[in-house]
Amino acid sequence: MKNNSYEKLTDEELIKKRDLFKGVTIGFGILVFLAIAVLGYLMGLNGLRNTSISVVIPIMVLPITYMPLMINYSLLKKEIKERGL
Repeated sequence: MKNNSYEKLTDEELIKKRDLFKGVTIGFGILVFLAIAVLGYLMGLNGLRNTSISVVIPIMVLPITYMPLMINYSLLKKEIKERGL
């Protein structure tokens, strides 16, 4: 069984880290949404055949890179819930 690395943090460190992860998650989510919206606008304006593949692939990969951040945030929330903070 994998150990939770957040168990050894103090209550203050845990809450500080949760707030940091929450801010980063919201900021990165907004960034991903804006990037996908701009790509959709450009594709609608120029059509798919004029859109460079070097722009499309990184935008499509952004949600996949978002997953580890969400996993860590959920582990933090779980630890806070277990401690009753």
